[in-house]
Amino acid sequence: MSHINLNQIDNMQFDVLREIGNIGAGNATTALSQMINSKIDMKVPKVDLLEFKELSDIVGGAENIVVGILFTLEGQIDGMMMFMMDLSAARHLVNLLMGTTTDSQTTDFSDMELSALNEIGNIIAGAYLSSLSSLTNMLITSSVPYMSIDMSGAILSVPAIEFGKIGDKALLIETEFGDDIKAVNGYFILIPTLESYGAILSSLGL
Repeated sequence: MSHINLNQIDNMQFDVLREIGNIGAGNATTALSQMINSKIDMKVPKVDLLEFKELSDIVGGAENIVVGILFTLEGQIDGMMMFMMDLSAARHLVNLLMGTTTDSQTTDFSDMELSALNEIGNIIAGAYLSSLSSLTNMLITSSVPYMSIDMSGAILSVPAIEFGKIGDKALLIETEFGDDIKAVNGYFILIPTLESYGAILSSLGL
């Protein structure tokens, strides 16, 4: 199984990774729409390969409080995946799912709302991984989601510590999705091992 050097990735390989990001985010948005029984529109995602130290700036800075939902990837792909959003985005999605109208500035979540947030993350990540599995024809499973509400720098330190020793880059898929009332940003961060990046590209003929 081939390894890949993320610092020397060519345009065709990056285009494939970008397309994986687009399709995965699209599937996740569809699943979210079905879950909350409301039409959700999504802008074309921005996809980039970034160093871990750059990720927190994208989500508002290292001290910005965010909701992070982390999964460990297993099967034929090893690594981690994270879905992140800021608190106002999380509040809006919880309101949509639960039919509530809590002010978006309210940062405290009840146990039931936290459970709903966890389920949203589960559905989104499941749809994303399902599309990745279908595209590559590879078996990919994920762990039970681990959710944390903390500063983005603290949340991102978990995969950075885990995978910093084998590579310093992650695939960031930044997408804006929303309903008629509000558009929110969500961030998918896909962190396969270098061997798994090679396996993904190999499965697609690259």
